[in-house]
Amino acid sequence: MAVIVHSDNKLEEWRTGIQTRMLVSTRNGANQLCMFEQWVEPGTGAPTHLHPVEEILTVLSGDADIWLDKEHFMVAAGQSVIIPSGIRHGFRNAGSETLHIHAVLASADFQAWFDDSMSMVRRWTD
Repeated sequence: MAVIVHSDNKLEEWRTGIQTRMLVSTRNGANQLCMFEQWVEPGTGAPTHLHPVEEILTVLSGDADIWLDKEHFMVAAGQSVIIPSGIRHGFRNAGSETLHIHAVLASADFQAWFDDSMSMVRRWTD
């Protein structure tokens, strides 16, 4: 068993207005899941993308506009959205305060295809 101290994992600017901390991934011993959190400034978020695995997004604080294909959901603190593998989705901070969001993917590293890019993005590998 490995005890992971989340504060040992550095906070990274993923995109302008978005700070990300990878909590669990292949880097610290995971084999099938990764888990991270993000702090998202108002009006910013993750552009439309997809993953080859299921993802769960949980809003810890703030309000998020989360879309799956073309259907939008307003998601508040204490609510989660299950995103099936292969479904195009994204989110943005729909409120006036910082959005704190938690994500779990059924892969030990982060893999995504973004609509604004032609190649796969892969992060937090060993």
